[in-house]
Amino acid sequence: MDIAALSMALSQMNVRQEASVSIMKKAMDQSETNSANVVKMLEQSVQPHIGGSLDLKG
Repeated sequence: MDIAALSMALSQMNVRQEASVSIMKKAMDQSETNSANVVKMLEQSVQPHIGGSLDLKG
């Protein structure tokens, strides 16, 4: 096999792998941001004074 062709093939493979890793990192960052936002929303929705007691009449 031609050394130049082999070099080009390896270079293209490295670029594809770096692009895949970059996209994966962006997806992980976005997922982390989304989960932090969900936690923040859940913390804001909690109302500790509701449901703390039960009134029964009999």
